[in-house]
Amino acid sequence: MKKRYNRTIDKIMEKKHLNVVCAVVHDGDKILCTQRLRKGPIYIAEHWEFPGGKVKEGESDYEALRRELLEEMDWNVYVGAKLCSIEHEYPDFTIRLTAYDCMAHDNDFKLLAHIDSCWLKPEEFSKLKWTEADAALIKQLWK
Repeated sequence: MKKRYNRTIDKIMEKKHLNVVCAVVHDGDKILCTQRLRKGPIYIAEHWEFPGGKVKEGESDYEALRRELLEEMDWNVYVGAKLCSIEHEYPDFTIRLTAYDCMAHDNDFKLLAHIDSCWLKPEEFSKLKWTEADAALIKQLWK
C-alpha cells in the first residue's frame, strides 16, 4: 500500500516540461513586447513576454516559431539565429525558453492571443511586468 501511495505522490510531483521558443523582433532600436491574455496561472496571466509558443513533438524550433506567430499574430516573420536559452521552474511546470533573432517585412500583425503590444528599447523593459522566464532571458541577453 505504501509503495502505491509513493508512486502516486511521485506522479503528482512530476512537473510538466515545456520547450518554448520566442521571437526577438527589432524595429530599429526597439523590440516587440506582447502582453499575455488574462487566463492561465496568476503568475503568468497578463504578464509581458516576447511572442512565441510551445514546440510540438517532431517540430523544429524554426517551424514552431513561424507557426506560433502565424497562429497568434497572423504575422509572417523570418526566423534568424538562436540568441540564447534559459531554463526556468514555475510552481507547476518547467520551461526551456529559447530566443531567436527575427525580422519582419512589416509591423502589420494582429493580437489574436495577446491583449497588448508595444515596442521598447531594452533599457525600457523594466517598465513592464514580465513573466519570470522572459525576465531571466532578458538578463541573459542584455547583461
